[in-house]
Amino acid sequence: MRVLVVEDEQRLADAIARGLRAEGMAVDVAYDGTEGHEKSSYTRYDVVVLDRDLPGMHGDDLLAELVSSGDITRVLMLTASSGLDARVEGLSAGADDYLAKPFAFPELVARVRALGRRATPAAPPVLRAGDVELDPAKRLVFRAGTAVELTRKEFGVLEVLMSAAGTVVSSEELLERVWDENADPFTTTVRVTVMTLRRKLGDPGMIDTVVGAGYRVSADATE
Repeated sequence: MRVLVVEDEQRLADAIARGLRAEGMAVDVAYDGTEGHEKSSYTRYDVVVLDRDLPGMHGDDLLAELVSSGDITRVLMLTASSGLDARVEGLSAGADDYLAKPFAFPELVARVRALGRRATPAAPPVLRAGDVELDPAKRLVFRAGTAVELTRKEFGVLEVLMSAAGTVVSSEELLERVWDENADPFTTTVRVTVMTLRRKLGDPGMIDTVVGAGYRVSADATE
């Protein structure tokens, strides 16, 4: 899941980003509304965690831009106000969810995950391909009933490929969906991650390489 955190309190923004990354998400950060607008204009995010009172472009204006774009991005609005009127205003403006500061981090994670699942097309709670099962919420993978230990990036790559249900996913898309803006677009990290993922999943192989196009879950695994 790719997440953008737009929050002008730098320590809070960095803390949210660290916590979400620890949950296996790819997270970018913007410290004002203008930067948030720029990043959301050229990168497709599953969820934007958006502070309402931002310098530069106000959070309400950035929200309006996100809504008018027609993209599938879901918005979780943060605000220092917990009043009913503020919540109604944010939701009426197009926010998908609303969270008042201060908040409990586990609740933030749960809300971000819930919004991510509402992306189109919606993914089932548990992904299955052949004898492989992946539970995004519990971050568990099983093959033929045996647990498979994966790194966060390996898990993310497998989740994207299984969600694609046999369609080809390019290396560029994997890099965008699983890593973040600091990833080198010319790195071999996607190829290396797929290689170690294949080794951990074992035989029969379930990830095909489509030369010049990317990777996909094999047809046998999707039947």
